[in-house]
Amino acid sequence: MHGTRHRTRSLLAASAVVAGLLVPGALYAAGHVGAAGAAAPPAPDPEPSGAECRTSVQGSRVVAYCHNPYPSTDRVQLHTECARWWDVDADARPVDVGPGRTVRLDDRCWKEVGSAWVTHGGETRAAS
Repeated sequence: MHGTRHRTRSLLAASAVVAGLLVPGALYAAGHVGAAGAAAPPAPDPEPSGAECRTSVQGSRVVAYCHNPYPSTDRVQLHTECARWWDVDADARPVDVGPGRTVRLDDRCWKEVGSAWVTHGGETRAAS
């Protein structure tokens, strides 16, 4: 769980740096376009999507519950990194989380879990 916090902090810091680098260029471009009098229409806000996942680690077992409150389907996948060098890391099979649904993902290591996280694959189509 400690590795996930560190990874989250690192991603937030990197996002802040990238945003800080992009803002001056965006302000210049906005001023430049506005001076010419032909401003582009604002981009539409994307529809919110993506399941919210809660991951817990107890000993050698990892459990994640993902709930999707949005109208589009999300594909989630649990990744487990074991603490011991000889213990095999695992990537669970991806699972579709439909609108209003909750799924349970689980995995384990032989010994201690080093870290665990869930990735999202976006909207998927139902198989026909």
